[in-house]
Amino acid sequence: MTTTDENQAELRERPIGELLRQLSQETTQLVRQEIELAKAEVSEKGKKAGQGAGMFGGAGVAGLLALGALTACLIVALDLAMPTWLAALIVTLIWGAVAGVLALTGRERVREAAPAVPEQTVETLKEDVQWAKTQTPSARR
Repeated sequence: MTTTDENQAELRERPIGELLRQLSQETTQLVRQEIELAKAEVSEKGKKAGQGAGMFGGAGVAGLLALGALTACLIVALDLAMPTWLAALIVTLIWGAVAGVLALTGRERVREAAPAVPEQTVETLKEDVQWAKTQTPSARR
């Protein structure tokens, strides 16, 4: 007899309760291993996502520094034609106007999207309620 045949013969001789207990243990072990694998995968993906978020943060800081340098450049360029304080005031007003336009545009977009009511779903629910009202009630006990 081969080893596989011997294992099958041994399994046939064991009580069902013992086989079920072994099956339960092996199933539990398999589930635990699958959970550990899933944890490892999620951890790895989370690490990569965290690195990407850190890079976005770094890009934001670098962009802010570039904006500051552009602001200084604009002030120095305007300083050639007017006093420094006036050049700084003009650049400040320009950035304030840009911020105001962006804020108003953003507010309008949020207002447009805010009441996200699933209109088709509401309509079908109304139809369902109307249908349910027209049905004959079941006999009462």
